[in-house]
Amino acid sequence: MNPRIIYLATADARGHLMRAQLLSRALIERGAEVRVLTTSEEGATFLGEFGIAAEVLSRHYAVQFDAQQNMLRAATDRNVARYLFNPRHMLRDIWRLRRLMADIDLLVNDSFHPALLVMGCLPGWRNKVVHVYGASLRRALQSNFEGRLPHWLARAFAAAIGFELGRARARLQHDFAYAEAQCTASGSFNLPTPVALAASQAPTQGARAAVYLNPHFRDPLLAEGLEQGLAAAGLDSLRVGEGYAGRPGWLARDPQWVEAAASSALIVSAPGMAALSVAQVYGRPILLLVTDQPEQLGNAQRAAELGLLHEVVSWQGDASAFALALQVAAQRLLAAGQSDASEGAVRARARLEAWVDCLLELAEAPS
Repeated sequence: MNPRIIYLATADARGHLMRAQLLSRALIERGAEVRVLTTSEEGATFLGEFGIAAEVLSRHYAVQFDAQQNMLRAATDRNVARYLFNPRHMLRDIWRLRRLMADIDLLVNDSFHPALLVMGCLPGWRNKVVHVYGASLRRALQSNFEGRLPHWLARAFAAAIGFELGRARARLQHDFAYAEAQCTASGSFNLPTPVALAASQAPTQGARAAVYLNPHFRDPLLAEGLEQGLAAAGLDSLRVGEGYAGRPGWLARDPQWVEAAASSALIVSAPGMAALSVAQVYGRPILLLVTDQPEQLGNAQRAAELGLLHEVVSWQGDASAFALALQVAAQRLLAAGQSDASEGAVRARARLEAWVDCLLELAEAPS
């Protein structure tokens, strides 16, 4: 019988959805039956652009952000508390997932959906739950209450998350900087963040930037400053962002964005694992738009430690100042040149195959 997998991708980060569509299609090509769930209609629409028909589990759980992609911690805490303690929210989702689990081999949790954190540590369910998460996101989650609650409570929260993860069938931790797949302990794996295969890496005519901003970016002044800064640096640009749908020169979504990024002069994005992985695999310089999102701040620091060709800019509310900072940073990146990207497609394929091999082995092994 073909392996049967449900992939739940939370929609508050498009990187989770990108991973879901990449891995789902690759698993299906290898003979698996894959059903994709997500947590918003917008997430389902995003997946639909890639040919993935996803169902919405429920909209009740979501991390909260402002219009500049700064994480709203108090609002997120309130949302999570309502989700956990309202019986029409998490318990309802667990009831639905319980019925779905009866006929599958694996249920993938990407990333940290509370219902599957609970189910993944309970008898009868835990042997089918596989947690997928970025290394920096796990650190950010477990340190979420440091400095905001008494030390012992913050440590208890971190320990509870570690316990829930440790009880599940497996943990697939990813990072853009991992060189290869490794099994670090029983059921624990470190995997390089998967990247879409670009059909062509031939440079585009003229200097062009590939811009991707996730839906939490909605401030029109930020978009204005970005447009002005790139133009002043002499760059044409492909600009993609759901938060700017309808703005002239922007696309809400573009399934071919990775291919455009692989052949661009530089990439502009927040420092999520997916964007950093595209830059690393395809040898593109990247201009990182840093906001108050804990795991992405850690990713930016890691990029510096690893010597990834990058510059960092931050939005402070002034479009003119932002445009100038972005122009200067882009010009520095263009002057620095680019690393060798000739093996980009080979590296991308190796990453993807490592994930598929790991998930299929877990699905086919006795639980």
